[in-house]
Amino acid sequence: MSVYVGIDVHRKRSQVAVVTGDGTVELNKNVVNGTETLLRLIGGLPAGTPVAFEAAFGWGWLVELLEEHGFEVHLVHPLRCKAIASARLKNDKVDAAILAQLLRADLLPEAWIAPPEVRQLRALLRHRAGLVRLRTQQQNRIHAVVADFGYDRAGSYLSGPGRGWLAGLELPAASREIVADCLAVIDGLAPAIDRIDGGLHARAKADPGVKVLTTLPGVGEFTALVMLAEIGDITRFPTARKLASWAGLTPTVRGSDLKVRHGHISKQGSAWLRWVLNQAAQTAKRSPEFAASYAVIAQRRGKKIATIAIARKLLTRAWHLLAGLQAAAGPDAPPRP
Repeated sequence: MSVYVGIDVHRKRSQVAVVTGDGTVELNKNVVNGTETLLRLIGGLPAGTPVAFEAAFGWGWLVELLEEHGFEVHLVHPLRCKAIASARLKNDKVDAAILAQLLRADLLPEAWIAPPEVRQLRALLRHRAGLVRLRTQQQNRIHAVVADFGYDRAGSYLSGPGRGWLAGLELPAASREIVADCLAVIDGLAPAIDRIDGGLHARAKADPGVKVLTTLPGVGEFTALVMLAEIGDITRFPTARKLASWAGLTPTVRGSDLKVRHGHISKQGSAWLRWVLNQAAQTAKRSPEFAASYAVIAQRRGKKIATIAIARKLLTRAWHLLAGLQAAAGPDAPPRP
């Protein structure tokens, strides 16, 4: 008899439920996360046994473990799994059993499992973004400290002249110490950022996807790489609208009887993709391609909504470029991340 496994994953422990083909809960046990403890429960199940779990914090290790041991892995979209989100009785045992039962009934709202190389690229790009944000925080802190004493400078504070200017300011001892510490953090971050940028630049030069995406206004190498890593396999999205909806750039729609209301964008999907598209839109909205559209929408709906509209237009253009690139590679070519 076929069996189905549902796992409610947490940081340190997970609840594992095994359900038979007729819906009987054969096992429902809480275990410490780890290879040995998990395989002790389900390692004896037949190869190809389907296993479902939600896309929770730190799920990558579980995918690799299950795939390595021959299980059929199903990643569940947590926001769309209403049977769990709206359950009156909600605990780990119930959640794990519901996952297994939904898997048995083929009713799971699944999420795409990115291959390891895509997950690694995402991790590196997000790490780089975090380092740059930390550097910006330190720069802003220096600006705030010197502004408290009425000092300001039009140029950079980090260039040679800028640092000389900072060194010549009359600041109290504590403020001087803060400025020195911020500069030390910035200098400490520079080698790591430069090293990552070098590797990303080499990767970008060899990636045809980056080449086509950087033809879009406002899209540079880093933005293109983030778009490729977050979107993944473009063939997952049959239309540009499907991609925009997945990215959370389409308005929510609520209808009742004959009334339909369009709300704000859903903001579901990848927050990183929306972030880089919004950054690119800040430049693209001033380009000849989008300036007229931006002006019309900004006058009617406001600048913020107009910028989001340009971000969606950029994503639509990106879908056409990537879908065309995939089509040109031929039907036998593997989907490119």
